[in-house]
Amino acid sequence: MDALIVASLAAPLLVAGMLWFPSSRALGLRLAPWTPLPALLLALIAPVPQQFDLPWLLLGTRLGLDDTGRVFLLFTALIWLAAGWFARAWLAHDERRHGFAGFFLLTQAGNLGVCLALDAASFYFFFALMTFAAYGLVVHDRSAAAWHAGRVYLALALAGEMLILSGLLLAVAAHPLAVACLILGFGVKTGLPLLHVSLPPAYAAIPIPGAAVLAGAMIKAGLLGWLRFLPLGEAALPDTGTAMLLAGLLAIFFGSVIGLTQRQPGALLAYSSISQMGYLAIAIGAGLLAPGLWPLLLPAVILYAVHHALAKSALFLGLGVLQRRGATPGVLLWMALPALALAGAPFTSGMLAKSGLKQALHGLPAPWADTLPLLLAVGALGTALLMLRLLWLVQRQPAPDASGRGLMAPWLLTLVGVAGLAAWLAPAASWQSALTTPAVLAASWPLFAALALAFAALRLRLRAPAVPPGDLLLPLERLLAALWRLRRHLPRPATPPALPRTAAFPPRLEAQLRAWSLAGGLWLAGVAILAVLLAR
Repeated sequence: MDALIVASLAAPLLVAGMLWFPSSRALGLRLAPWTPLPALLLALIAPVPQQFDLPWLLLGTRLGLDDTGRVFLLFTALIWLAAGWFARAWLAHDERRHGFAGFFLLTQAGNLGVCLALDAASFYFFFALMTFAAYGLVVHDRSAAAWHAGRVYLALALAGEMLILSGLLLAVAAHPLAVACLILGFGVKTGLPLLHVSLPPAYAAIPIPGAAVLAGAMIKAGLLGWLRFLPLGEAALPDTGTAMLLAGLLAIFFGSVIGLTQRQPGALLAYSSISQMGYLAIAIGAGLLAPGLWPLLLPAVILYAVHHALAKSALFLGLGVLQRRGATPGVLLWMALPALALAGAPFTSGMLAKSGLKQALHGLPAPWADTLPLLLAVGALGTALLMLRLLWLVQRQPAPDASGRGLMAPWLLTLVGVAGLAAWLAPAASWQSALTTPAVLAASWPLFAALALAFAALRLRLRAPAVPPGDLLLPLERLLAALWRLRRHLPRPATPPALPRTAAFPPRLEAQLRAWSLAGGLWLAGVAILAVLLAR
């Protein structure tokens, strides 16, 4: 199994290196979609616990699998496989497809490494690799919107990485601020309120295959960080737990309300992700508030993560199929399946995940035990409205402008995952409780209520105000621009004497180092060295 662990990380890194050389680029592009296969095989056949030690690497690297990491690796590898397969057809005529593939593979290596890391240093390294490599995916189109989304993404990513590093260092000294730093740092990735502003612009700008992994797999890396490093089930932190519960509720309702105002399907799905991750934030808050509930909460969190990851990646790949093939009745029908699952319709993975989470939350102290079921029911109505809004937007998709050949098979792979994987992982108790008449009625009423509200809105010709993707980002940028203009009225410090030309950095060399091709090549070289070290 050690060889499979190494291959899971080395495969995407080595193929990314092949894309740098023109002589091996064609072969690298053919191999790129299949690099998650070692990780997928590892998740399917490896016994747990599994550990592979590299004491000479970083601060002592430990890679392997436990029960939680195995499930995360399974759905993460499946999503990367489907998205890479999809990307081969989606970008077949893109002149920069090898650049996209290179960043795609580096991001993939980081994401898979997060699932395999069993020590803090390795987790942080792979998390940072995943985060910063994804910048190349966000700005791939080189449009003004893509560059803007990339700047916002990078700013939030840097803030998140600093918070995570601070939290890990403070945790060594058992400092109380460690938990807050870790919650906020990983909260940038999961889209906690006020830390979410990079997600909607990024989802709207990034090419479809990148959006599928960003929304399906990468956002769960922040959740895995919470699971790995917060004292869940170990210590009661009532204030922190209460704050997380409130943040989760705010995310659920804020994501639903702002999502309904969106005109772009990608941005709507971004707010849907913010809303859905709110359910998981509630579970984390409950674990911090009542540690005794954590043995029940952890399986519910994992099941919900699997369900949301596969449903959201299927919705994004479905958007791509709709753009290339048009809104045909058959494609719309397949698109409705993950939408119904996300809305928690009866007999779907969403129903299993949400019922399992509600049962695990029953033991919370007052007032949460009485108020949470009602609030989560209203949240389910918001999700159902979001999915109806999504289907309304995509059914108006204009005629396709390019071939959709090669897109259906990877999309169907994620649809099969939505239908089967979460159900397979669900415990028998979840099935028994979900198949009762009260559970079916509880899962059905939000859908019928959403249909009634949507029908009334159409008859009354109600239109929601258009909120730009990023919502709070626009006023924040205006404020920063105003502060920047004010700097001209501040006294300027004395200018230091200029350095002689011989001591200055050569302008030509600086321009070369700042070029994407050379910078990317140096990065790939460093990552390739890591791959060689792992293979030793």
